[in-house]
Amino acid sequence: MKRALLALALAAAPAFGAGLAERIHDLIDSSPAARTAFWGIQVVDLETGRTVYELNPTHYFVPASNTKLFTTAMALTRLGPDHTFATRVLAAAPPDAGGLIAGGLRLAGGGDPNLSARAIPYRMGPQEGNPLAAIEDLADQLVKRGVRRVEGGITGDDTWYVWQPYAVGWAVDDPESDDGPPVSALTLTDNVLTLNIAPGASVGEPAALTLTPASEFYRIENRVRTVAVGGERRIRFKRIPGSRFAQLWGAIPLRDRGESMLISVEDPAEYAARALKTALEDRGVTVAGGVAVKHLYPDEVADLAQGPSAGPAPGLELARRDSAPLVEDLRITDKVSQNLHAEMALRAVARARRGVGSFEAGREEMRAFLSDAGVDANAFHFMDGSGLSRLNLVTPAAVVQLLKYMYAGPHRETWISLLPVGGQDGSLSSRFGQTPAAGRVHAKTGSLSHVAALSGYIEREGGAWAAFSILANNFAGPAGEVRGVMDRICNLIWEKE
Repeated sequence: MKRALLALALAAAPAFGAGLAERIHDLIDSSPAARTAFWGIQVVDLETGRTVYELNPTHYFVPASNTKLFTTAMALTRLGPDHTFATRVLAAAPPDAGGLIAGGLRLAGGGDPNLSARAIPYRMGPQEGNPLAAIEDLADQLVKRGVRRVEGGITGDDTWYVWQPYAVGWAVDDPESDDGPPVSALTLTDNVLTLNIAPGASVGEPAALTLTPASEFYRIENRVRTVAVGGERRIRFKRIPGSRFAQLWGAIPLRDRGESMLISVEDPAEYAARALKTALEDRGVTVAGGVAVKHLYPDEVADLAQGPSAGPAPGLELARRDSAPLVEDLRITDKVSQNLHAEMALRAVARARRGVGSFEAGREEMRAFLSDAGVDANAFHFMDGSGLSRLNLVTPAAVVQLLKYMYAGPHRETWISLLPVGGQDGSLSSRFGQTPAAGRVHAKTGSLSHVAALSGYIEREGGAWAAFSILANNFAGPAGEVRGVMDRICNLIWEKE
């Protein structure tokens, strides 16, 4: 059937594109992994509007992280590049003459995704610096305001967005790691902890565990044993979502360099409140009353798609941290394919445009945005904002129409700057190598089990630009082999016919 569809595409291709169609056909057919996949491709010359090549352009495909193209395009268009988020510490009254807050403090999240050690503006490389710098800044501000004792504890408040931590269609193990941490308006260090595993002092001893930032959020049963030098390192981690109990098992050789893994935080608002409590205590502030959380649950909102607009959480503002402009986070989101940040961007648009920061309101706003963009309402079906959901569907033609709309719009240069560049940065830094398309492909990647995607723009030979979408589903071979075929297709598209 797939070969018949390819043959039909060849027969339907215009004469000027026959050479390209044949070469794409031969390229897909030359790869054992690629030839078993279901392919959808559309390429459009942005100067002439001419379709250069297409294959199954109106069929549905699981887009994986190509979903982020839709979310970040909507956020950039609806909110503007300069939109910011505020994280605030509130109280019912200022501290008295002795520095006492008679009630409690409320740490109110406003949707800032970058309360972390991440470099802004985006740059390649690992995160460095203090991951709790933002919380410590808020604690410093409180001390400067004269706070010496908090009688009523600290509440982590993430009611700026509806508490819908996970999306429909995520895999059961996605929430274990940084792939799918809970979505919250009060997000600290991307809602993940780094679990560092090192060998014990001698053979037979348990592995040494540390968490960064230091936390007692989970109870971890450590069954990783130290084995002799030269042994195999094999470490497994398991946590059931909703549980604070985790299991770690396996082996690590003596004198091994160790291993680090990212594990998600079950309740980000509680985690952030605990971090602020610790930061205050480290500065000599007494905090009595413990830590609490405040969520806005779906059943508390009468109509998630058209909920009432509410202002910021009430109270006297004692400390505040404003985010970098939205465009900086959208660049991070697309460059490194940051799932949590995409989900937060969807809810930010929903909150600003429809008065409630829910997935449902974000999906309704997405439909309105894509209608404005000229995308067929029957050409997409989204169940999250990041592409982690296996229930998302989109056609290559819908992706290309979005790309055409953004290219023709007022944010063209900014929009293109969000995307990874082939052979240079983000999720395309190690692709395209020394090929002609290196540095000329600006595109979003996508990857799930049996899914690969690449969609964006190519500056073609001679300087003309093309928009393209390449989606491959239902393959069982190596994903790297399928991605390699995609990259070679991009190099064929680069060549001016």
